Amino acid sequence: MKTWNELKDKIKRGKNSLLFPLLDPDKIGSDKLPHISENIADAGCDAVLVGGSTLFSDSLKKFTVELKKATGLPVIIFPGNSKFIIPEADAVFFLTLLSGRNPRWLIEEQLENAVFVKKYGLESIPVAYLLIESGKRTAVEFVSNTNPIPRDKIDILAAHVMAAECMGMKNVYLEAGSGAVNSVPGEFISCAGQNCTGVVIAGGGIKEASEVEEKRKAGADIIVVGTALERDISILKEMTSAAHARIC
Repeated sequence: MKTWNELKDKIKRGKNSLLFPLLDPDKIGSDKLPHISENIADAGCDAVLVGGSTLFSDSLKKFTVELKKATGLPVIIFPGNSKFIIPEADAVFFLTLLSGRNPRWLIEEQLENAVFVKKYGLESIPVAYLLIESGKRTAVEFVSNTNPIPRDKIDILAAHVMAAECMGMKNVYLEAGSGAVNSVPGEFISCAGQNCTGVVIAGGGIKEASEVEEKRKAGADIIVVGTALERDISILKEMTSAAHARIC
């Protein structure tokens, strides 16, 4: 757990949030990667997530190697399925879509992923993945065929976080979805922090640095930004600064 422990230590030392850009190889061509990597390194991000709901690109390995070399940062796989599990990464979020009731994402995908994680000796980071209602049906909802937790049902969120903790999944990822209309509510982030002992991650629908600040103040340990960077990578530095602002 070298990569994950170093990132957790960084959170404790800085008393702030970390910012992870999320890059989807299907949406970012090789011609755009050098410019994006340069901005990631210049912004002072903490790690990079690579993943998406699907994978049509055949250059994931090359994409990952070039990204690591250009940024000097850990690359963590955010897998939509077992095709994302590659030995070139530093670690993988081993996700369980605990908010869903589709057995494929509760155990079947995990069985396939585990084989490759062990084969490649990858660092596995167990994460309870919880979809939060975002104002529209997102790609992850469609692909996983699951319903999100309603934005006005914080008690349901709390129960899922408690269940994750009891099952040993101490890290929780609150996901509004790629291109979400509304990001994860601050009160959901605070609730997750109160009911788990691991890291709270928030992502989906974050468009401005002010939203990053809101998530940090609510208690998010890691903030993930994806779609907004595909539209305008220049906002990354401001977002990272908002995440790194020290909590007194």
